Amino acid sequence: MLKIFNVDQIEEAQATLLKRHVLDEFPITETMRQRTRATFGEDLHPEEVVRRILRDVRQRGDDALLHWSKLLDGAEISAEQLQVSEEDIAASFDKIDSEVGAALERAAERIEGFHLHHPAKSWWNTEMGGVLGQVIRPLERVGIYVPGGSAPLASTVLMTALVARAAGVDDIVLCSPPMRGSHLPHPVVLAAAAVADVDSVFAIGGVQAIGAMAYGTDSIERVDKIFGPGNTFVVLAKRQVFGTVGIDALPGPTETVIVADDSANPVWIAADLLAQAEHTGGSAILLTPSKSLANKVKKQVTEQLKAIEQISPINAADIRDSLANRSGAIITEDLLEAVAFADNYAPEHLCLSVREPWAWVGKIRHAGGIFVGEQSFEVLGDYCAGPSHVMPTGGTARFTPPCNVLDFMRVMNVIALDSDTARQLSPIAVKLAEAEGLNAHAQAARMRL
Repeated sequence: MLKIFNVDQIEEAQATLLKRHVLDEFPITETMRQRTRATFGEDLHPEEVVRRILRDVRQRGDDALLHWSKLLDGAEISAEQLQVSEEDIAASFDKIDSEVGAALERAAERIEGFHLHHPAKSWWNTEMGGVLGQVIRPLERVGIYVPGGSAPLASTVLMTALVARAAGVDDIVLCSPPMRGSHLPHPVVLAAAAVADVDSVFAIGGVQAIGAMAYGTDSIERVDKIFGPGNTFVVLAKRQVFGTVGIDALPGPTETVIVADDSANPVWIAADLLAQAEHTGGSAILLTPSKSLANKVKKQVTEQLKAIEQISPINAADIRDSLANRSGAIITEDLLEAVAFADNYAPEHLCLSVREPWAWVGKIRHAGGIFVGEQSFEVLGDYCAGPSHVMPTGGTARFTPPCNVLDFMRVMNVIALDSDTARQLSPIAVKLAEAEGLNAHAQAARMRL
């Protein structure tokens, strides 16, 4: 069930399991093709599907939202039902288990508490002649997209909206598709929106939701930046509207790399791998110098998956797909090589299940989040540890940070030089402008002399 690459198969593992794929290389399934042909009457690439829907939303606004929601999501809603009422949001708590509501509240306390510690503030310096500095202002209006489907991601609401609140954003908009047979998003998503103090919620999903937040309609005012995950079409939509609005990232399938030695608990390791593989398209990778541990984990994965299959056959099917295509264990020469492979892979989640985890933290340069020790397992990070679980995927951890308050802020440079400093700097500007062939620039500086 869990494929193991031995030491002599490292090159194969690097060419398959550890190989990165760009967005355009994601497979287009036959189901996607059939649905596209049924909807548009022709075989279109997903990029063109997205382009047509976005163009329609830009041109027809709410009418396009209702059209595509009915055609693609089967949502029979009216223009008046696009925005979820405060009464419906409040009533969502009656539709979920009271313990779930309490868990949302407790998780929110930790998430908000963590992000309020972020040292994001304006600053000034008077030692360079006059005043130089930066003014940091929160974005005025942000949009958060939360997909529907089999997994209503209430945690994503908390992990984005609460960070926006900590940053001081004025207006937070949330879009999430209505459930089948209803005009409302999933009640746990609505409850999370209430806990996170979201300003307005709209029952709209998919590409059309991204278009509405990017361009604005009669019902939905355009936002400054869009956050949140989604399927391939949603990710492509975010890419196409970038420039009209800001976007957080182009998230790909989620991923976890566990670095473990022979001190690790194989039962826990297997459980953590299965948790990651439960996400559609997820990757769950074990790097260890211990072949004995890898074999024990493989056995546990098989046994634990049987139990999951009894509870949820659908989830078990997703896990089997992830394990077969994007997951596995790699036996390395030693722990140093395991950490090096993990760092080069730049995973979203990097878990250190080793004897002295802190000894290895300093060797990690590329990861969305480092989970130090077996008590800091990744599922806690998903829900309630405190830091946002929105983290870079697909190797983008090499240059992209996890979601933080600065994502919801603008930095403006402030230049207020005194006259003496301006005179001292003008000759420098003249010389550099002349070197670039920009004579009007040079003249503007020369006039100050």
